[in-house]
Amino acid sequence: MPSYRSLFRTPEFTPLFLASSAQTAAQTMGGLALGTLVYRATGSPLLSALSMFGPSLAQVLGATFLLSGSDRLPPRTALSAIAAVFAAGTAFQAVPGLPPGVLLGAVFLLGLVAALGGGVRWGLVNEILTRDGYLQGRSLFNIMSGLTQTAGYATGGALLTAVSPRTCLLLAAALYLTAALLLRTGLTARPPRATGRPSVAATWHTNAVLWSSRPRRLTYLGLWVPNGLVVGCESLYVSYAPDAAGTLFACAAVGMLVGDVTVGRLLPAPVRARLATPLLLLLAVPYLAFAARPPLPVALLCVTLASVGFGASLVQQERLMSLTPGDLSGHALGLHSAGMLTMQGVSAGLAGALAQLTSPATGMTVMAGASVAVTAGLALAGRTDGAGARNTPARLDADV
Repeated sequence: MPSYRSLFRTPEFTPLFLASSAQTAAQTMGGLALGTLVYRATGSPLLSALSMFGPSLAQVLGATFLLSGSDRLPPRTALSAIAAVFAAGTAFQAVPGLPPGVLLGAVFLLGLVAALGGGVRWGLVNEILTRDGYLQGRSLFNIMSGLTQTAGYATGGALLTAVSPRTCLLLAAALYLTAALLLRTGLTARPPRATGRPSVAATWHTNAVLWSSRPRRLTYLGLWVPNGLVVGCESLYVSYAPDAAGTLFACAAVGMLVGDVTVGRLLPAPVRARLATPLLLLLAVPYLAFAARPPLPVALLCVTLASVGFGASLVQQERLMSLTPGDLSGHALGLHSAGMLTMQGVSAGLAGALAQLTSPATGMTVMAGASVAVTAGLALAGRTDGAGARNTPARLDADV
């Protein structure tokens, strides 16, 4: 297994890593600022949740129409252009006097653009690293994301006490622009991984191929639904504790960091392969404590512990790559990213609606219970699938 340090000796990994760090910082600071701006203007948990996680809802459109570009566009051009679009869109959100409807419209348009970015980025990581190095690379990106989110939410929360949300949005736009420059100057002008022009027909065809395998279907559902429902819990931090939302997000990022380091670096492969279901249960169960409306210190502990369970996604991505041909890796990872983010956006909307009708604590509890139920159902389906596989000759798309 390659070390984390050795990854930085791989050409193109360092600029891609640094640019992704800048984009993650921009996303955390900008999202917290926008959610706070909307909540202060409307007092609505639903609109606040949608402003922070609404871009994820547009991912389903991207997965339907744009994903063929993940393997059919030059990676450097696509990634730098996407970062530049986010810089412009985030700066637009800082314009004074925009009504919440216009802000949400901009959020959804950026989410549509982001649907393409996940497939291009993770396909490039899979291309520049060896097959054995992908898990380590993705683990390092997740660790970076946890550290950057911790710093970003802590910094964003502090900035929001000193400056306006619109100033924070402008800082986030500057970070996106920095990422665009890093990508443009640091990446090689690689050709697309697959031939042909991006098209809706190509996107639908490849989606159908990827979805036709029962093992891949179960893997995708495990990647999308349980953690999406838990992100619905996270979308209510602002309305649950308006003055401590940044601290809650930072604690969640710390927990995610611990989970990623443990799964990506410390656990041997045979142990790691058995931990997807336990980690998904850990991701949801601590949120059930919010039924008792715990005080902030207990809430922070629950959030930190639960977020360790996000390490399950590394186990599931490793399985997805083992089930997917190399020339479809970018599209497959893009479908994972788009589906996951779509479910996060849907869950944020559902959680916000529940909180609007009941309370943020009740919304968190219901979403966590749904995540536990889905994880249990997928584990049962996986055992049935595994029992059938032991009695059936193995091939890539045998179980349709």
